[in-house]
Amino acid sequence: MPDKSLPDIQATPDTRGIAIDQVGVSDLRYPIQVTDQHGRPFPTVATISMSVHLPHQFKGTHMSRFLEVLSKHEGEVTSRTLPNILHDLKQQLHAEQAHIEVAFTYFVSKKAPVSGAPAKVGCDCVFMGTSNGASDDLVLRVTVPVTTLCPCSKEISDYGAHNQRGYVTLDVRPKKKGNGCELILIEDLIEIAEKSGSAPVYALLKRTDERHVTMQAFDNPVFVEDVVRNAAALLLADKRVASFTVKAVNHESIHDHNAFAVISGKAADA
Repeated sequence: MPDKSLPDIQATPDTRGIAIDQVGVSDLRYPIQVTDQHGRPFPTVATISMSVHLPHQFKGTHMSRFLEVLSKHEGEVTSRTLPNILHDLKQQLHAEQAHIEVAFTYFVSKKAPVSGAPAKVGCDCVFMGTSNGASDDLVLRVTVPVTTLCPCSKEISDYGAHNQRGYVTLDVRPKKKGNGCELILIEDLIEIAEKSGSAPVYALLKRTDERHVTMQAFDNPVFVEDVVRNAAALLLADKRVASFTVKAVNHESIHDHNAFAVISGKAADA
């Protein structure tokens, strides 16, 4: 319980008549658990930002309450539980709007394509949520490394072709379903990203695997434009997706710059 003998300066009036769009805490490193494709808890460390809208009449917000809400929900942070966190933030901070971003690394176990040697590959993920009045908006972002091989280089070269590591970032907004939203797994988006490039990226490859991946990329050349179009086509066909943005970045191997492309889209019934 708060000590009423201590002054609450944050709650005192402000006379400037200017509301604040977002005020809160950022760059907070905190242990959380997400859920893998089998429903098992996956512990990781997240970097979290939480904020609320502050009406013009209040001098400040109560920063400690952000941590109180987070401590209450640290057992699981997923697209399923994010609305509960947002609603608690609004209630505890007496705010009409709340926003949260939870950035973390999610590791998927991948077997090499020929030898079957297992190793984990990390993908950067972000859960983003906003609660504004009676509406909740949730977005899942996943950044996946892929291999891309240049179709032009393959066509004009007597032998070989230049390839590079690319990164596919998918921002996906699930469709509403009842009081929540459609379940889209991190693994689902990783699969879409990997299908969009020339070949997947692995942590562990033996010689037989390197041969397989090299030839797979050579047989499947893609421009950065192809990558975003491939991903967009798969997302448009996914009935769980309301809207999306796809960004592909190639870290060029023979140029002193990167190449990128972006596509945004939404379902016909969204």
